[in-house]
Amino acid sequence: MAEHRPDTHNVPSAHEEPHLSQRSGWLRAAVMGANDGILSTASLIVGVAAGGADQGTILLSGIAGMVAGAMSMAAGEYVSVSSQADVERADVEREKRELKLNPAGELAELASIYRQRGLSEQLADEVARELTRKDALGAHLRDEIGLTDLSPPKPVEAGVVSAATFAGGALVPLLMGVVAPHDQVEIWVGAATLAALGTLGALGAQAGGAPKGRAAFRVMFWGVLAMVATSLIGRAVGLAI
Repeated sequence: MAEHRPDTHNVPSAHEEPHLSQRSGWLRAAVMGANDGILSTASLIVGVAAGGADQGTILLSGIAGMVAGAMSMAAGEYVSVSSQADVERADVEREKRELKLNPAGELAELASIYRQRGLSEQLADEVARELTRKDALGAHLRDEIGLTDLSPPKPVEAGVVSAATFAGGALVPLLMGVVAPHDQVEIWVGAATLAALGTLGALGAQAGGAPKGRAAFRVMFWGVLAMVATSLIGRAVGLAI
């Protein structure tokens, strides 16, 4: 009887499978920017409203908080990504020098890494030689340093995205503060903020393949704490004034 062999022609390649962890970089930046915009602006508006400020002061405070927060996010992200780019460039130059000055030692180092990962000594040596012949620098950056994404970081782009997502998130409590009755600003802004935070947390979890309920509850919980704290401070300062 003929041996049955599985048909592998229609089996999808492992490289065709979507890996949600590849989204972690942009997802983290976008969610963090929008979340900060919503929560910090809402907390500021709630605190100012709790202190007894008029509608104009509340609106001015919200706008100032949105602009300052967006610029702060842009500057922070720009500095962070620039520092990352500097470190990565230094690592690349260091590996280039080491490969030029001591190629045999670098080959042995690469083989040692593969042996530590479970390959036999012979196979580790063969893999190290093959990868060195194909792309020695890429192999060392990937397997020795862990630098898998060789595309250069973009500080300006990261800063612009962070500022835009912060401002977009800040618009939710800001607009609600404008349309809400003056004596109900805290309630309207608080409700809109919790709804926005919960939605953002669920969408971020869905994009990353994580449980949506847990993520939504997490951001809403911290949102409640932040707004309660600023409301209490606002009331205390308002009474003192």
